[in-house]
Amino acid sequence: MAQPRISAYLPPDIDPTKAALAFGRRALPKLNEELQSPELLTQQRALMALCDLVHDPEKVYQAIALGFLDSLKTLLVHQDQTVRQKTTEVLSIMALHSIGREGLIRSGVISALTGLLDDPVDVSRKNTHQIFDMLAKLPEGAGGVLQAGLIPPLVLKLKTELDEIQELILGTLSNCLRVEVSEALAAGAVTVLKEKLSHPSTAIRSKAAWVLLEISSHAEGKIAVCKEEVIPVLLSLLEDTQPEVQVSSTGALMFALVTPQGRSSAMGAEAIPALLTLVAEETSKARLNAIKALTLLAELPEGRQTLLDHRDTFQRCLDDPSEAVQRAAEIAITVIDWKP
Repeated sequence: MAQPRISAYLPPDIDPTKAALAFGRRALPKLNEELQSPELLTQQRALMALCDLVHDPEKVYQAIALGFLDSLKTLLVHQDQTVRQKTTEVLSIMALHSIGREGLIRSGVISALTGLLDDPVDVSRKNTHQIFDMLAKLPEGAGGVLQAGLIPPLVLKLKTELDEIQELILGTLSNCLRVEVSEALAAGAVTVLKEKLSHPSTAIRSKAAWVLLEISSHAEGKIAVCKEEVIPVLLSLLEDTQPEVQVSSTGALMFALVTPQGRSSAMGAEAIPALLTLVAEETSKARLNAIKALTLLAELPEGRQTLLDHRDTFQRCLDDPSEAVQRAAEIAITVIDWKP
């Protein structure tokens, strides 16, 4: 069922055209004073002016140097929903700039934002998750999300949040779970992600598979993926009409098949025909991952026996424009031709 898009429209009594906006270096100090004003309307108008200014990375640098982030962190818990909304908007715009991301991480904004996960205003939550997603792209940001204990609540939010926000959560998780997965596994992430593989949204299906790929890159994650019988669901996505879903699904499979349990599960689910179909498609973006997954299946006697009849499929890949595909095909042929 389609969901409404999150609207960032402000209440009708807030007129951004009446925001007193100064220019030059004196603008920011004045705005910082107004952010700390006891007058609600003054704070709202200062935040709207700041939203315009921080599109400029130079202004972001100046704002951080002037201590704006301390003022903004205080406003995150403001009782007025417009103040919270515009504060998260300012921070999300700042997070678009490298200097802004570094400043937000150093100032502890990640921990300060945790209270907004349950904010009643959709756009405030969306802005919050946009910030997490942007900061988690940096190793320090991913570490900050982990240290703030955000992984379990983010996993739970995948069950209830709007589709737009789910996409952002999955982006954050994919970067954080590259580092550490134990908290996510304990929170039941694999079960939740397995459900998301059948979501009507292409982006959510693809990103859920990508998070499973990151989980499967860890030994304990591989075990969980096999235990929860995710491999048959991933195999069903190889026939997805969206190339990005195929790529992320074959990538997740490739990592899961490293384990004997994963290979056994894939063979039981008749993975080889579906993977061979992707290898035979010269324009398939998932071709490389499919070759690597089949190479792992070729390590099983029954897999090798089946793939011997399709050696020519890999032989044709030796002429692929991609050197990575050529190398993967060479390795696959070597494994298929191996005789005990």
